[in-house]
Amino acid sequence: MTIQQLIKLKESEDKIEFKEAKNQYNYNNGRKSVLGYVCALANEGGGILAFGIKETKPYTLVNSQAYIGRIGQLEQNIYRDKAIRVKISELFDEHNNRVILIEIPSRPVGKMLYFDDVPLMRVGDRLERMNEEMYASIVMEKEPDFSAKICPELTLNDIDETAVRILKEKYALKQNNPDFKELPTEQLLKDLDLLTNEGLTNAALILLAKEEALKKYLPNAQVNIEYRKTLEQTHFDKRYTYLKPLFVGIDEIWKQLNARNLDHKINQNPYKFDIAYFNEEVVREAVLNAIAHRDYTINSEVVIKQSPEQMTITNAGGFPKGVNLDNLLTTNSTPRSRLLAQILEKTGLVERSGQGVDKIYRITLAEGKPGPDYSKSDMFQVELTLKAAMEDPAFAMFMYQLQADRGEENPIGTFKTIALHNIKEGKSEGINAQLLQELEQEELIKRSGGSASEKYVLADKYFDIKNTASEVGGFRIIDLERVLNVLKDNPVAKMKDFVAAFDNDLNREQVRYLIDKLVDVVIEKQGTGSGTTYSLKGGVIDLNNITDILKGA
Repeated sequence: MTIQQLIKLKESEDKIEFKEAKNQYNYNNGRKSVLGYVCALANEGGGILAFGIKETKPYTLVNSQAYIGRIGQLEQNIYRDKAIRVKISELFDEHNNRVILIEIPSRPVGKMLYFDDVPLMRVGDRLERMNEEMYASIVMEKEPDFSAKICPELTLNDIDETAVRILKEKYALKQNNPDFKELPTEQLLKDLDLLTNEGLTNAALILLAKEEALKKYLPNAQVNIEYRKTLEQTHFDKRYTYLKPLFVGIDEIWKQLNARNLDHKINQNPYKFDIAYFNEEVVREAVLNAIAHRDYTINSEVVIKQSPEQMTITNAGGFPKGVNLDNLLTTNSTPRSRLLAQILEKTGLVERSGQGVDKIYRITLAEGKPGPDYSKSDMFQVELTLKAAMEDPAFAMFMYQLQADRGEENPIGTFKTIALHNIKEGKSEGINAQLLQELEQEELIKRSGGSASEKYVLADKYFDIKNTASEVGGFRIIDLERVLNVLKDNPVAKMKDFVAAFDNDLNREQVRYLIDKLVDVVIEKQGTGSGTTYSLKGGVIDLNNITDILKGA
């Protein structure tokens, strides 16, 4: 790794700490020490502690002199004191600025590292006592792993050859090891702990077994897809079931879901691109998370409900211990089926443990859509709802351009994306101060009301994009937004609802004229006189959808 790669990684990774340490950094005097950070980062699943780089942007190099000639001794001391083997190396830039890299592995399974008898975690720029949720999550690791248990009657004859081939290809690509594709199947299964001296595991059954074996030994591994033309329907229009080895089934599941997928068309110079109603990366991650994290001791199946407006993915069993709606993005969860999750990570099918939900949030919000909704989850099930509507095309264009300017190798992190979205929504309170400082230095946000103001708004670039789309088809965008919001809150609305929404910006006759122009184009009208009601036409789900219709009208 180069220093530049390290700095870019810091942009998107939370598990990297930069410390100036120009002359030295204390070893064990207080929590903010080498040993303190080793304990905290190891407890969070591993990370990197780097000396010789300033902690805030633009991450200036200071040529650290810490531990010169004593790196080997530092490694030995950490192992002596914490029984954890770190890897320490030196990096230099073209000006010979020195950076020390301490790569810290994850703590042992089910155990945590203590500093002065306190299990530490990072909270902003502080090291604090581990919270109850994280503590419970680690303790849970000692519980039996369903996927690592032996399926006594499963044999090598039950293993699907196509699934094995896909596993080999994906693992070889992810690990950059083409020789892996040539391994005999039995050796492959042993190397990945899918086959032990006692037999094949449940993970092997879920990932690689033929349909007949799955029906016989784990029928609740089935995934059901239900399609409804409208959200209000109780009965589904189509239903599809999948009980196949996961390495085969996941592609077929996505293909079925994508068959009814549509695109939002962004066509506003210089922005010309499509955004799918349901993003492939998001859906694959969500479905695989449901399969990997579900409770297989409960006799129910993963259910995916799809309509043009939304997709809901439900799996048996609540969040893993220590995880709840409030800490979903900040707590490292321990999957119930750890071996299964490890194989999915090693083959690149899902993000690193704890990062999948981050990815779902980051992509969804960056596309201008409502955030992923887990609010209906409880102790018995996890339910994720993804909305198809693009609430803010201007934000999608803003984020698209931002990522294009940064390049693929420097992705916008999840917490930056969430912060930008919240600031757009007028919710800058509660955002980490350091994160706000970075966004301001990058000129992505600015203070509203002067340099002393604590309120932030997005940079002018966002408003430039939004204002260029101020009118379409002879209608003001702001008027269309108000009409849409009324019909979202009141699926069957009356004229008085529209009049109230315009709040004297337009008088009653102007509102009536506007609504009448939209009837039969994007609005349906029922009844006469005082009994007249209005609703959205079928297929109309968001503002982007309306603008497409009006452009073609």
